[in-house]
Amino acid sequence: MRHRHLPTVALALGVVVLLDVLRVWLPSIITIFGQAAETPAELLGAFALGWFVLALAAPVLVRRLGARPARLAAAGLLAATRLALTAAPGGRVQLWLACAGLLAGLVWLAATAATVDRPAPGLAFGLAGAAVGHALLGTEDLVWRGGVLGWAVSVLLVGAFLAAQAAAGPAAGLPGRGAAGRVAWLLVGPVLLLAGQVALAPAVWDAAASYWHGSADLPGLGLPPAHLAAVPELAIGLFLVALLVRPPRPVARLLWPVALVAGAGLFAADRAGWLAAAVLLAAAGLGGCLALVDTDVHGGNALVRRRSGKALVRATVAGTTTAPGPVAGAGAGAVTGPDDGARSGEPAGPHTGGGDGGGRRGFAVVGGMLAFAVGAVAYYAAYDLGYPNGGVPVLAALAVAAAAVAAPPGAARRFRTPVPAWTVLGAMLLTAVGGGIHRPAPAPHPPATPPATVRVVAYNIRMGFGLDGRLDLDALARAVDGSRPDVVLLSEVDRGWLLNGGHDTLALLAGRLRMPYVFAPAADPVWGDAVLSRFPVRAGETRPLAAHGAPTGAQALGVTLDLGGRDLAVVATHLQPPPGQDPVAQAREVAAFATRYAAGRPLVLGGDLNTEPADPAFAEFTRAGLVDALTAARPLRTSPADDPRTQIDHVLVSPGLTASGATAPRATASDHLPVAVTIALS
Repeated sequence: MRHRHLPTVALALGVVVLLDVLRVWLPSIITIFGQAAETPAELLGAFALGWFVLALAAPVLVRRLGARPARLAAAGLLAATRLALTAAPGGRVQLWLACAGLLAGLVWLAATAATVDRPAPGLAFGLAGAAVGHALLGTEDLVWRGGVLGWAVSVLLVGAFLAAQAAAGPAAGLPGRGAAGRVAWLLVGPVLLLAGQVALAPAVWDAAASYWHGSADLPGLGLPPAHLAAVPELAIGLFLVALLVRPPRPVARLLWPVALVAGAGLFAADRAGWLAAAVLLAAAGLGGCLALVDTDVHGGNALVRRRSGKALVRATVAGTTTAPGPVAGAGAGAVTGPDDGARSGEPAGPHTGGGDGGGRRGFAVVGGMLAFAVGAVAYYAAYDLGYPNGGVPVLAALAVAAAAVAAPPGAARRFRTPVPAWTVLGAMLLTAVGGGIHRPAPAPHPPATPPATVRVVAYNIRMGFGLDGRLDLDALARAVDGSRPDVVLLSEVDRGWLLNGGHDTLALLAGRLRMPYVFAPAADPVWGDAVLSRFPVRAGETRPLAAHGAPTGAQALGVTLDLGGRDLAVVATHLQPPPGQDPVAQAREVAAFATRYAAGRPLVLGGDLNTEPADPAFAEFTRAGLVDALTAARPLRTSPADDPRTQIDHVLVSPGLTASGATAPRATASDHLPVAVTIALS
């Protein structure tokens, strides 16, 4: 590997490691510090943003210690916390380790910015590599995987990151005061937000593919693709094509910003059917915009001339002209200067970066990451505070698009044609391999004769995070599978929320249980409720519920199961009560929807209803003629899981169905206990 490529490789590997830490830190803020919405949203947001505000001191620290010592020290701490998080027992230990890792990552970014003036290539390849890796892992982070293989891959990743940090000097190119370099570093935060929310999020790719493969009998619902989906491969391919194969600049300055803003707008529109288009447009637009901002840091201040086969460079920095000399590495865009560590091989000193140019880039990247934190908190706090949040991704896209349009033409090195072709095809192939490894369970066949009983489980899975704050899908699967269910009704199903780490919890759980799923969006296209079944699903319908003052969206999902000659109607829901109230109005809506959907067929309704048997909301179901299937086992407390005090998870059935064997198995894989009951079909 040529020396001039090392800073790009080091930055790309660092982005991958930092994303690993972020995927732990973000859900830890919610599940451990936030205690599942028990902590006020304002306090939670202040705690989260405080770490990014604290990191504003990082550029000052870098200037005092020197860019290279600060970068190596921060990289070492980032690597150590990344490995420690795999071994952490969860709880407060995990929270503080993740906070330390985040802060180390922000200091590392500031120190890297002091010596690297072109972050776009390293950032882009880091995001692409992280996305492909996440797809190969089925969206379950390497951080959560122990065992010999998991530890071996983690150690290899961290070892490569540290080796690249030690080997990399300043990037080829004269560090200076150019505004282009600062703008590029400032965009790191908005780019991470857009990539993690929609463009380069494999879990969102999977959710989009599941809507793409829906049917006329199940409109607006997500289903396991019957064959390998095209959305993931197209998303990573479009991102890399837009990044590497650059059209004429006038075309690119219009095409890629428009695509990015359009993709963010479709995502913000909160329409499940538009999610695939949003993903593909955002992926292409993000790659193209990164290519546009990847300009020489000096822009028009650098004059490159060739005389007698030698490149002569005249670079003006702060009014001082450096002596011309041979271009280091003989590559386009490579310029030399007195502090060029890539040419001299000397370690960077305290002021490497051309005066305060590196310091300004450090403040730019930390400020951009603060924008990332503000955007993430603002988007997801809306589901607790109840305000419109669609503008967050659109504003981030507009910021990136504006920078791309305004970026001056630069001397960025063009890739040779075979390189992008192999890069794109290889990334698409690996993404397809990930889809093949984690294929969903095949659709079941109807039984030869209708079963006499059906075992039903209703479970609020809290996005897959247990009481210890760790993502443990195996524990979740054990909590469900221990009841030997035929039908599973799931609440709080996450299929790619950045705040929860960007996992497709539904596909991961369905794969472990070997049960196909039907997913209905509630808060947005990647968060809602689901039904898993060992019987074929013939039809389905989702109905959004009116908020009635509750901030988080809710819906009722009805599916028709083929039991081999007879149908069973199943309705899954998660009621969202207004603050301090009982969800009476939503309960009335769900009861009316369920009885209409069943249309006289046997009916099972269940989920986290957020109401107790003696409350008015629960009475709406019994008033509609439904029967409490858990009566014989009352009181059957289900929340919180470690000390159950409330009965808020329920199963109800239509008259004529008999319930028995109701239990609430003890488990800490969520903050709720599952409820299981056997339904005898008359």
